[in-house]
Amino acid sequence: MNLYALGAAFIGTGVEMVEALTIVLAVGAVRGWRGALLGALSAALVLAALVAGVGAPLASVMGLFWVQIAVGAFLLLFGARWLRKAILRYGGLIAIHDEAESYEEERGRLEGAGEGGNLAGVDRLAFATAFGGTFLEGLEAVFIVIAFGIGSGAMPSSILGAVLAVAAVVLAGVLLRRPLTRVPENTLKFVVGVMLTSFGTFWVGEGLGVAWPQGDLSILYLAMSLLVFSWVEVRRMRRLPVLRGKRVR
Repeated sequence: MNLYALGAAFIGTGVEMVEALTIVLAVGAVRGWRGALLGALSAALVLAALVAGVGAPLASVMGLFWVQIAVGAFLLLFGARWLRKAILRYGGLIAIHDEAESYEEERGRLEGAGEGGNLAGVDRLAFATAFGGTFLEGLEAVFIVIAFGIGSGAMPSSILGAVLAVAAVVLAGVLLRRPLTRVPENTLKFVVGVMLTSFGTFWVGEGLGVAWPQGDLSILYLAMSLLVFSWVEVRRMRRLPVLRGKRVR
């Protein structure tokens, strides 16, 4: 079992599923649970089919060079995006994501949507909203699962991490019936961003023939360097009040 792949898939999938859960809970509270649950389950099945239909075949046909370059580049770009947003949130340039606020906004939107029509006893708007929210949030998790699974040669560990994350979020949603506002979402995204960027840099370097000192341990050095860089950037942003309040994309 590859703990790196399992951990990255677990955290990355967990963060996305927390956001999907907020949408499903809002849909269920306003439009009914049948359409909300059917929509979320349908999206989950489509995402699982993507992992099975894309991840496994790619893992078997891609050579080492293309795994390192293509997967590494994806992880590097994807991780850098998550890391950038997490740094900006810690620095005060972007508001921390609030699941309670997102829940109320989604409820307000659904309450003002009017009748969505029924199909076989299922509210079409509820189904479509839950399906779309779960699918879009889960798609990023699918990319992480496939990329880490292929790149580390441990697709089963990556899939297991994703399955455990989905199970944990679903269980929490069933027990609490409210958004998971206490989950440190930005911290988790920051951790995943560091992991993805570190592994992506390492794999791209290996593909290009870079001789990393001490082999795989270089990933830890890269991660520590990113942590130091992030800390410096957050401190710098907090000392520049003139930037605070500006819209950052």
